[in-house]
This record gives sequence, structure tokens and C-alpha cells, in this order.
Amino acid sequence: MSEYSKTERNRVKRGHKRALYDHETVHAILDSHFLCHVGFELDGQPHVIPTSFWREGNRLYWHGSSASRMVRHLAAGNRACVTVSHLDGLVLARSAFSHSANYRSVVCYGSPELVTDDAEFDRQMILFMERLAPGRWPQLRPMTAQERKATAMLVMEIEEAAAKVRAGAPGDPEEASWPVWAGHVPISMVQGTPVIADDSASASMDHGLMQGYDWSREQGAE
Repeated sequence: MSEYSKTERNRVKRGHKRALYDHETVHAILDSHFLCHVGFELDGQPHVIPTSFWREGNRLYWHGSSASRMVRHLAAGNRACVTVSHLDGLVLARSAFSHSANYRSVVCYGSPELVTDDAEFDRQMILFMERLAPGRWPQLRPMTAQERKATAMLVMEIEEAAAKVRAGAPGDPEEASWPVWAGHVPISMVQGTPVIADDSASASMDHGLMQGYDWSREQGAE
């Protein structure tokens, strides 16, 4: 099983037994979510920006306004840290100290670059839309030249990465005799049933929705 190399930057020191570096685990957690947080430093000030993203191979992609501070800064060759996390449950132990959370998380490091090739830009936009709503892209109004100019896309090769995962019950069996409830409470994101726009009565939805993401779905939400 291939792994990301452990370095001083990505090696998990606290809770290291929960750390995983294999590509399969890291990529699975990345692919299971729509939202990431992009961290970078600008003029000595840390910034963390939430944004949608997608993965192809060992590369992460996200897009934004061509005028955004994040895009301009990272396109200039500055490094970034991209994180993804799931909250899977609340862990209730017998002491406040031992309370915890069940989660899956990934931290990735690299140097983003602008996607400047028009054909690759279009291919990646289609790939992203297929992740969100398979089959929807051919139905959409084509992007205008002004919209294309206003949209920038960044790509980051994952140079280093680490996952950290916790699951299951509290880790305090030695305190099982203490008379308080202990266990874990599962938590999940729920995709609701689509709500049609007031002026969209003449069009029906005939494509999938976010089928590759790891969350619960109400009946009719797919």
C-alpha cells in the first residue's frame, strides 16, 4: 500500500496512533466531502478560507474569483495547507477530561498553481460538476467569455499529507463503575430534498445529486 512520506511537517505527534498516511485512506476522506479549508500566510497574517474542491489523482483543485486575494497570493508560488474534516460523533466519557469526538480528517501540503490551459480548465469544471450533479453540465447555459475571465482555478499537487481518524466508544474502561452514562452519539450531514425555484416550474430535474459524497440523504434527495 503506497503512503505519503512522513516528514516533520506532516507527521502526527499528538494522538499518533490515530494517524494514517496511506493514499487510499487520505483520498477516500478527501473524496467524501465537498468542502475544504485552504490555509496560507499573507504578510505575516494567517488566513483560512473555506471553499469547494475536488480531487483527480494526486492533485486537488478549487476555483474562485480571479480578483480574490487567495487566488492571487497562491498563484504567485506561495505554499498552502488544505484540510478536510468530518464530524462523525460526540464521545461522552465518565470524566470531562476523557470526552472526545469521532472524526475523519486530512491535512495536505503543497504549492498551488493556476490552471492556465483552456482545455484543461474546461475539463476540470466538467469533472467538478459531474461530482456535484452528474449529467447536469450539458443542460447548462455555456459560460460567457466574461464569466470565464472572472473565474480562476488552482491546482495543488499533494506533496505531503496525513489523515487522522477516531471512531467508537470512550477510552475509559477503567472508570466503568462510575454511575454516569457513557458512549458515543453518531452525527452525520444530511442532504435534504431539493426545493424548486419559484420560476423553474417548466423544468424538471433529471440528473443525480452529489452521489459520491459521504452523508445521509432524505427520501427523494438523490
